[in-house]
Amino acid sequence: MADAPQGSYGAPQPGPYGPYGYPYPYPPMQMGTNTLAILALVFAFVFAPAAIVMGAVARRQIQRTGEQGMGLATAGLVLGIVFTVISVIWIVAVAVFFADAVHQSNLTNDGGAALLGYLGL
Repeated sequence: MADAPQGSYGAPQPGPYGPYGYPYPYPPMQMGTNTLAILALVFAFVFAPAAIVMGAVARRQIQRTGEQGMGLATAGLVLGIVFTVISVIWIVAVAVFFADAVHQSNLTNDGGAALLGYLGL
């Protein structure tokens, strides 16, 4: 095939940036962080039982929607469980301490003076 005659239009020559094509697609829109996941982590330090519920719900929402924050939800859930267990152990220990103090006071039958001495007051 012979070259095109002078003055005729041939295929467009690519410019310095390459041939014109479709514009670049927009970057995929990132989902935000799940609000309940953030709240679960915060409530782990404020009111741990609520953090357990929020963390579990947030994990389920994140799996369904694809949002960010799975680590926050897991941390809130785990810390909520740990702090709740520690709180329950503390409450039981304090109750046992006071029950023992009252029992010791009743054994001496001195009208509660031993209880104050047992408590260091």
